[in-house]
Amino acid sequence: MENYQDQNNPQSYQDPNLNNGNFMTTNLPNATAVLILGIISIIGCCCYGIVGVICGIIGLVLAKKDMALYQQNPTAYNNFSNLNTGRILCIIGLIISSIAFISNIVMLVMYGFDGIQEMQKQWIEQMQMQQ
Repeated sequence: MENYQDQNNPQSYQDPNLNNGNFMTTNLPNATAVLILGIISIIGCCCYGIVGVICGIIGLVLAKKDMALYQQNPTAYNNFSNLNTGRILCIIGLIISSIAFISNIVMLVMYGFDGIQEMQKQWIEQMQMQQ
């Protein structure tokens, strides 16, 4: 009840965001999600690139929202480094996954499904001969 004092009287009103004169900091709402999506976007390049592209784009959209929130009040949030790291990982994952996705499309257009299957069979045979 002490926070619900007379709000019209600025001297008796206690701001709930103040803690003994210090601002209470909170975490950015999507910083951890952006970090996880950034990691998944790098790993997702192994899944023909499409998983990494999707996770990278979603991560960048969430990062943009949190960056705008952080720039409104930088002192209110304490995990900006996680957001920035996740954003960088999303960019790296998006680039790598885009390259993997485009190279898979090019291989599909050049060789078709049958050509790709034939190459995979040859690779497997060569690996078995080396053992």
